[in-house]
Amino acid sequence: MPEPMPPRAADAGFGLAGGTAIVTGAARGIGLAIARRLQELGVAVSGWDLRPDVQDRAPFAECRQVDVADERAVATAFASTRNALGRVDILVNNAGVNGPTKPLADYTLPEWEHVLAVDLTGVFLACRAVIPHMRQRGYGRIINVASIAGKEGNPGASPYGAAKAGVLGLTKGLARELCDAGVTVNCVTPALTETAILDGLDGDYILDRRSRIPMGRLCTVEEVADMVAWVASPRCSFTTGACFDVSGGRATY
Repeated sequence: MPEPMPPRAADAGFGLAGGTAIVTGAARGIGLAIARRLQELGVAVSGWDLRPDVQDRAPFAECRQVDVADERAVATAFASTRNALGRVDILVNNAGVNGPTKPLADYTLPEWEHVLAVDLTGVFLACRAVIPHMRQRGYGRIINVASIAGKEGNPGASPYGAAKAGVLGLTKGLARELCDAGVTVNCVTPALTETAILDGLDGDYILDRRSRIPMGRLCTVEEVADMVAWVASPRCSFTTGACFDVSGGRATY
């Protein structure tokens, strides 16, 4: 395993240097930004992705092809990553799909099931894989990337909102299960973020979502990554079961 990079002087207070992390959905977008930020802070990152075709592999100590909705694949990948990194301090559940943008009445059952499988079941499977390890070590940070859609809902993306609302509930329940284990479980809830996923969304849909953000712009991947880095750090020690909004003022609760 390569030696992690030392943290920048301004970031030394995070206390992340020498740590290890799994980031799912790490090959692009928010996941790649999170991996880069953690690596800058001295964390050795295992990047999991269904298509780990990362041209810039600099943020990663290793990369693995993992379907987070596949129970066996997740269990196998975690065992391999734990052996490769020696331990896992941080899990960032970022992998997700938006699903088709259309009314719920037009969704097919396979489309619904696919969104729920990746966005909610994938979080469950990864959490379940790391919990015994983190509990045994008496330390861990689990960060689930949800969405403002899980709080407020978005017309045209009801399955996505339902899955992300499920992630919020899972986060809060699991946090209370692990309060005695030295493991915190929190989630980050971004508003619509500037990633390649926008290429597959209807233009009117994007304009509508932007209009709901009081700051009048979309979130950036770096803003999400900075929030995740703080929540993943030892300095975030007395907060669990919480939602950290990155919504430009959209979140109302």
